[in-house]
Amino acid sequence: MKSLKNIPGWRSRQKLVVFNVDDYGNVRIASPAAHEALTKAGLAVDGRFDRLDTLETRADLEALLEVLDSVRDKAGQGAVFTPYSLSANPDFDALRGTPDQYRYEDLPQSFARLSSEDPDAYEGAWALWQEGIARGLLQPEFHGREHLNLRLLEHKLARRDADAIANIAVKSMAGLRDDPASPGVGFTHAFGLADKADLAQHREILSDGLALFERVFGRPATCFTPPAQRLHPDLYAFLEGQGIRAIDKPLHTVRQLDRGKTRREVNFLGRKRGQGHVTLVRNVVFEPNLRPGTDEVARTLSQIAAAFRWGKPAMISSHRVNFCGHIDPANRRDGLDALKRLLQGIVQRWPDVEFIGAGELARRIEAGR
Repeated sequence: MKSLKNIPGWRSRQKLVVFNVDDYGNVRIASPAAHEALTKAGLAVDGRFDRLDTLETRADLEALLEVLDSVRDKAGQGAVFTPYSLSANPDFDALRGTPDQYRYEDLPQSFARLSSEDPDAYEGAWALWQEGIARGLLQPEFHGREHLNLRLLEHKLARRDADAIANIAVKSMAGLRDDPASPGVGFTHAFGLADKADLAQHREILSDGLALFERVFGRPATCFTPPAQRLHPDLYAFLEGQGIRAIDKPLHTVRQLDRGKTRREVNFLGRKRGQGHVTLVRNVVFEPNLRPGTDEVARTLSQIAAAFRWGKPAMISSHRVNFCGHIDPANRRDGLDALKRLLQGIVQRWPDVEFIGAGELARRIEAGR
């Protein structure tokens, strides 16, 4: 399978490494106390995301930037993360007062709020984000406006569902139960749908979220990948019209179209006939806290070697949760230790490697180089 997935699509003579890391900017669990409260409320928050995934803290970012800057590629560039980032989070204070009227806060407001509520963890965190961007170590792209399905949340708030109210009380968004009105749509599936009528709302969220991304990060997004990889194919052309030049998609997936109708989709790196965007497909996985007790670094290096044998970029898939330490500092320590060993293994084995962001890869594919 390591070889088969690398056969079709765009190739390069250069050894390119792209780290695609999802979920940055998302407020999932606000704090250790919030996780404890949700557990006591009876919510299922024992999976790795609902147990460990918090908005990146100052300590998270300090340690991450140190590791990324600890190696150099052939051009002297440190390792690059493409953090697929959200541009907003729910405005929990507003929702406490009027839960039937959804409002959001932009990402800098989330950091400012948490800097006030938990300064030991968050004071200076947003400034470190800016530093990472200025140093070229963080090259963010668009992951959505929020990492939640707004239709599902609106239904829950209208009914005053206990799981939604419990989350708002502790300024988190974790462990929400499925909604019978939206079969097959999980609460993290921002663009998941059971009925095609939801596409109008998805277009509004994408348009607003992309404009907000540009205001937050100071430049427009080039690439997009949706939360949980749920996206209706009708939105491809809409995203192109919003300035998106590349969409990150799974190798194989089944798209939900409308009321139980589906379409099987096979993707490969490069351009597809009839589409005005580049398709990006990840071919390497690095999730150090997903399989405890396994040698994730060796496994990832083996997948990178397979990609390079076929003349493919190593499109590494990962998530922020591997490097979060707000709830469990050992999780951050172990994740970043694995990342450092992976980076050292890459530059030692392939000294001619280049670390680039997903946006730069899309530009090279467009240019045919």
